[in-house]
Amino acid sequence: MSEYYNPKRTKNIFNPNNSEPFKISRSKIDLFINCPKCFYLDRRLGIAQPPGYPFSLNSAVDTLLKKEFDIHRANGTAHPLMKTYGVDAVPMSHEKLKEWRNALRGGIQYHHKKTNFIITGGIDDIWINPQGELIIVDYKATSKEGEVNLDADWQISYKRQMEIYQWLFKKNNFKVSDTGYFVYCNGDTDKKAFDGKLEFTIKLIPYKGDINWVEKTVEKMYSCLMSNKMPESGNNCDFCRYREAAREVE
Repeated sequence: MSEYYNPKRTKNIFNPNNSEPFKISRSKIDLFINCPKCFYLDRRLGIAQPPGYPFSLNSAVDTLLKKEFDIHRANGTAHPLMKTYGVDAVPMSHEKLKEWRNALRGGIQYHHKKTNFIITGGIDDIWINPQGELIIVDYKATSKEGEVNLDADWQISYKRQMEIYQWLFKKNNFKVSDTGYFVYCNGDTDKKAFDGKLEFTIKLIPYKGDINWVEKTVEKMYSCLMSNKMPESGNNCDFCRYREAAREVE
């Protein structure tokens, strides 16, 4: 990954004097919440955190789930998982679904005129219930002992991700259910042998989102980027702690 990392880019940098709308992705909102300093270094100064390695196995699960739900989307039928968990909905068909899923091209977007930000996010799936409400769905994959859940502190980012998508679709004038779902796939390692395949237990986890924080956070991000003063680090930012430790010994 290092060959693609540009530690000092000159593009996609916020300029307080530029009147053009500036794009902010869903992941950058999470970055701001976790560490305002890293967010400022990235969006204002062009110094981004080094990228992590791609989770190819997770991407494969994501792709296969989309194909599976798309079969039911085309047929207008409920997926067996929906029936098992009593979710009265079907995968939603929409001419922009492919566009909304493409995070690299922006996904679902909303122009927040007060800040002149274009907020973007790439969704995994959307279901629709008989009331015409859109249900935001996110796919997750892991491999752990016991039941998967959303109880870990670090999973707050999953919840925020769901809420940002709910906010984006509401801002695009869609009727959106407060309850979204995580399709959580857990790789089963309790097998005698690999046999060239990995089996998953799939669990559907409902989550009732609260979008009230999103608008306020977008405005705080704007104030941060408009300032010429570097903000403080997040409470537990590993990147900032590393930089500080390195400076002490250089």
